[in-house]
Amino acid sequence: MSPSPDDPAPVDGLSPQDLAVLDLERQWWKHPGSKDEAVRARFGCSPTRYYQLLDALLDREAALRHDPVLVARLRRTRSGSRRVRTARRLDLSDAAGR
Repeated sequence: MSPSPDDPAPVDGLSPQDLAVLDLERQWWKHPGSKDEAVRARFGCSPTRYYQLLDALLDREAALRHDPVLVARLRRTRSGSRRVRTARRLDLSDAAGR
């Protein structure tokens, strides 16, 4: 999934792969099958690797400039998921300490 010399120049600081990730996030639910299947078919990588790429992409201002509504929504979703995971860890830590 690394860029090749034949890839077109980045758009607004985003590579073709970055744009493809944002495109998939924008419309994956419109396609039949699971998102994991779409990730494997389109990017040739595991869903874990895809989410690592997405996570890094969401932290980039270029992504926010390119599609502010989508990136803001994905950032909110990510933030909520992190809060839930942290709360679970704290609950498990509290239960173990009793």
